[in-house]
Amino acid sequence: MKHRRIPKRRAAMAGAGVVALIGAAVTFQTANASEDTPTPKAETLSVAKAGKLASSLDKELGADAAGTYYDAQAKNLVVNVLDDNAKDAVESAGAKARLVENSLAELKGAHTALTDKASIPGTSWATDPATNKVVVTADRTVKGAELKKLTSVVEGLGEKAELKHSKGEFKPFVAGGDAIFGGSSRCSLGFNVVKDGAPHFLTAGHCTEAVTSWSEKQGGPAIGENAGSSFPDNDYGIVKYSGDTAHPSEVNLYNGSTQKITKAGAATVGQEVQRSGSTTQLHDGKVTGLDATVNYGNGDIVNGLIQTDVCAEPGDSGGAMFAGDTALGLTSGGSGDCSGGGETFFQPVPEALEAFGAEIG
Repeated sequence: MKHRRIPKRRAAMAGAGVVALIGAAVTFQTANASEDTPTPKAETLSVAKAGKLASSLDKELGADAAGTYYDAQAKNLVVNVLDDNAKDAVESAGAKARLVENSLAELKGAHTALTDKASIPGTSWATDPATNKVVVTADRTVKGAELKKLTSVVEGLGEKAELKHSKGEFKPFVAGGDAIFGGSSRCSLGFNVVKDGAPHFLTAGHCTEAVTSWSEKQGGPAIGENAGSSFPDNDYGIVKYSGDTAHPSEVNLYNGSTQKITKAGAATVGQEVQRSGSTTQLHDGKVTGLDATVNYGNGDIVNGLIQTDVCAEPGDSGGAMFAGDTALGLTSGGSGDCSGGGETFFQPVPEALEAFGAEIG
């Protein structure tokens, strides 16, 4: 059986520039534009080209950058700005400028306030540049005094945050790409990587924290041993192959074919993505937020996650989230299922790669 495993946290990739802008909310409006001066039309861009443009604008605008996202339907880079001069610069560069109220610093301040005042199990919050707010989500377990407290904190943040409710329950997706087994646990392989010249694979940290040896079948011979793990705060682990198991840099599409993976990159809000896991196989959706914090309960709080509307279920943990040949995330957890939907959070692959000194391969 061919195993397709994958990589780490914050590798510099095409598209990383988009993420660099996403935290800050700034709006650009054309300065000294006459009524007869047409607004430049935003260029049609791929996600990769949008990332390069975002990186360039980030350097040019500096403190005036306020967050970006990719409009997948129009194929435009949308840049939030705070003033007219910034709007001019953005539109001249070929992106779409949008005037907003909240700066990146203000949204980060909202994150800090939530962490300090509303660290409640069953909650999450992520920056959404499309709404220029921090979106706070409470799962079905948040009730009574805790819900009242959360509501009060969110209302105190004014227009910088909004509260939503989930019918599901936030939890790491353990029940267990391809299935991997460790004792009574089943998780999913993320991406195959190379570390110190040797083959390894990435999976979720909440999987590797509980298991040290992995096999491709329940009770089968070991194919790998844990070589590193980080959970909570992060949610990534790396396993070193111990045998001659095939380890192509691919993701199982569960239709008889695979997707080759050649690099790791940073996710962009609005980006269309796919997820592969051993329980629910292949599903797709969009990135809805970045820099998400999720409180799974029992002190297990994970930061810096990618929020999506892609479904997942127990056993999909550690599985690959990707866009074309680019590795983006490792399945962490969420709420809902693939019948009713819900939110799913992913550990960014570039960060895991950086932490372990590994690369896709």
